[in-house]
Amino acid sequence: MRLSSIYKQREILVFVTRRLSFFIFFYSLLCPAFANENHPLGSRAAAMGNSAVTIFDIWAVYHNQAGLAGINSITAAIHYENRFNISEFGLRAAALAIPVRPGTIGFSYSFFGFAKYYESKTGIAFGRYFGEKVAAGLQVNYLHIYIAEDYGSSGNLTAEGGFIAEPAEGLLVAAHVYNPTGTKIKTHYSEPVPTIFRFGIGYRFGRDVFASVEAEKEIDRKVVFSAGLEAGFYGSIYLRTGINSAPVQNSFGVGYFYRGLNADIAFTNHQVLGFTPQISVSYTF
Repeated sequence: MRLSSIYKQREILVFVTRRLSFFIFFYSLLCPAFANENHPLGSRAAAMGNSAVTIFDIWAVYHNQAGLAGINSITAAIHYENRFNISEFGLRAAALAIPVRPGTIGFSYSFFGFAKYYESKTGIAFGRYFGEKVAAGLQVNYLHIYIAEDYGSSGNLTAEGGFIAEPAEGLLVAAHVYNPTGTKIKTHYSEPVPTIFRFGIGYRFGRDVFASVEAEKEIDRKVVFSAGLEAGFYGSIYLRTGINSAPVQNSFGVGYFYRGLNADIAFTNHQVLGFTPQISVSYTF
């Protein structure tokens, strides 16, 4: 092999390694809440500031598995978002809910990143009612992280779960914990999987208006507050807005429901990094 070819290959390797290192640095610096985390998913939730721990829908597999208890028919869903319009920050997900006695089984898969760096999460969940006013759910996940160029690839099992209670008509109180065992994934940089607690309150004003507030606490981080509002029109169109703190982000979106088909779009605005567009589509059979 010619010496020039060796140098050329070495330069390519150095370039790729530096690019990957910069991506990881940028990713961990500007988006620390995303790394190895339970990525919040679903455009309905995103439009409401991800204040979704009290919501019963298919995306409960990413917010609070107790919400699966409200699904009475087989439901499938897909989601895509392009965070800050950066292709390497693309997030794709799919979910499936199957009602069984005495509850609902949920399956989920999400993929964040690109060929040189990605995180994936595969989960199986179960949610059910205990009486008429309390629902609870649990989920087991397999988390996997891949980093190219000798940085490492590893995975591990985690768990999560929560409950939703209705102490009064229209009033919902919920809590959720992610990774209560403090599981870690050993990679080149040995970053642990965070333990995250969420507590929320939701209230339904009649049939078409729903409001929620939520507090999220990750160990060694400040509490993040969020709030969301959803209003329905003509039984098929939904307008949503929300806000959360640390960092401050506002969001808005619209949903459309027709004969089992539900399509939601949302836009979140980071105060520094800009807009993130996302779309979710689900179908109830």
